[in-house]
Amino acid sequence: MEVNCEGCAGCCIDWRAIAPAASDHERRGPREPLDDAYNLVPLTRDDARAFLDAGVADALTPRLWRDESGVEIDGVSVSAIDGKPAFFLGLRKPPKPVGPFDTDPSWLPTCVFLDPTTLQCRIHGEDTYPEECADYPGHNLAVEQETECERVESAFGGNRLVDDDPPEDLPGFLLGPQAIGQKVFVFPDAERLSGVVGRAAAGELTAEDRALFVAAAVASAPGTTTVNREKFERALSTARETDSWAGRAIADWEARAGEEGSPTDDPESAEEVEVARGAPETPGW
Repeated sequence: MEVNCEGCAGCCIDWRAIAPAASDHERRGPREPLDDAYNLVPLTRDDARAFLDAGVADALTPRLWRDESGVEIDGVSVSAIDGKPAFFLGLRKPPKPVGPFDTDPSWLPTCVFLDPTTLQCRIHGEDTYPEECADYPGHNLAVEQETECERVESAFGGNRLVDDDPPEDLPGFLLGPQAIGQKVFVFPDAERLSGVVGRAAAGELTAEDRALFVAAAVASAPGTTTVNREKFERALSTARETDSWAGRAIADWEARAGEEGSPTDDPESAEEVEVARGAPETPGW
């Protein structure tokens, strides 16, 4: 598989606000996400543990889904497995001043780890680099689903997906029952999410809310809905104490940002917002 990733970052940015046509491919099917994130990267249990151990658990956020056959919390019926709320864990996308696809810089939701100046990943090749990012777009090609590379080509031109053959060494899928406890997690106590689900639906999750889901993912047992209580409390304590450059940068970006899609003339502010707080430099291509 060969892709032309230089200068694109289409899979790392919610670029719908500058797209010539509407795109909402993540909201097809019977379950609608509570959040409005685009291209959420579903992290594995090992990914979550790596971020927690690296001290950047505050860069993670959960995804829950509306589901009339699920469990009701805060007046919202959410997907559940065995009566326990189900969720993904992904990377937060704060607004950043970015200019993808040779456009002028504007405020767009952008992966917490993407440098808005170089449009390169700050953790590419590191132990915390998510499995989903490393494998993309291989799994899409394997199941013959449109890739973000192709969506960018359709919207802005260029040749992003050079080779549409999936790689031979592509890791196995985490689908169906094998995904439970590995990529699809459950929260052990629905009652403990009182107030949390309402804030998730309103886009107002707190640091404490996010820490709860990080702990549940880290303490999950692969292939089951079991969550180890002792591991959960230890992980929760660690997640609560997290105060990384990533979390502080997100708060700063949110305070600076204009309306989504609005132009900005401050693309170099990443040095002040991210690098000065300890963000690693991008590797260069």
